[in-house]
Amino acid sequence: MAKQTIAYLRTSTDKQDVNNQKLEILEYARKHDIKIDDFIEVIVSSKRTTKQRRIDELMDRLENSGTLIATELSRLGRSTAEVITLINQLLAKKVRVILIKQNLDIIGSTGKQDMASKIVITLFSLFAELERDLISMRTKEALAAKKAQGIQLGKPKGTIQKSMYDKDIDRIKEWLALGLSGRKISKHLGYGTYISLNTFLRKRNIRKVVLEDK
Repeated sequence: MAKQTIAYLRTSTDKQDVNNQKLEILEYARKHDIKIDDFIEVIVSSKRTTKQRRIDELMDRLENSGTLIATELSRLGRSTAEVITLINQLLAKKVRVILIKQNLDIIGSTGKQDMASKIVITLFSLFAELERDLISMRTKEALAAKKAQGIQLGKPKGTIQKSMYDKDIDRIKEWLALGLSGRKISKHLGYGTYISLNTFLRKRNIRKVVLEDK
């Protein structure tokens, strides 16, 4: 597969924002004599999966190196750590990454990074590590504060979670009363597995209740 130059455009909800990104990238490409082979346009929240944000597709298409252009770092991920991980993966593939607003051309056409780019990537990596440490620290502090206030952490003991079988509980009880096994009941229901059904019956203590009612 020939090397490609792909422009990645993402916004949460605003189609106009995608159009603005496209114009900015086209203007940059014109000034720097770069031919854009394709645009990957996504209107989806950064909280979505990499597949939904078409990042996986982007990585596959740049498997044989090439160039990625985006208007800014924030378009590539939902956190500093995620963005840095993605960029490092691209660098490992010898992909040239151009980020217009940050004025970064991380991999040149020669396949070598200049000193400024190396410094920036090092700083980004440090920021990503710092962000992970701060999140971990804030989480631990918040949990410790709640514990100090006597707030019970996690679900209360004995809490019963909702199950897909709840809607058919009456039918399940009827079949149990008729002596049907969990495997047969699972077949009658047409969803789930007899293993998950047996787990549901055990946690709800339903078999015992049915036997007592007979």
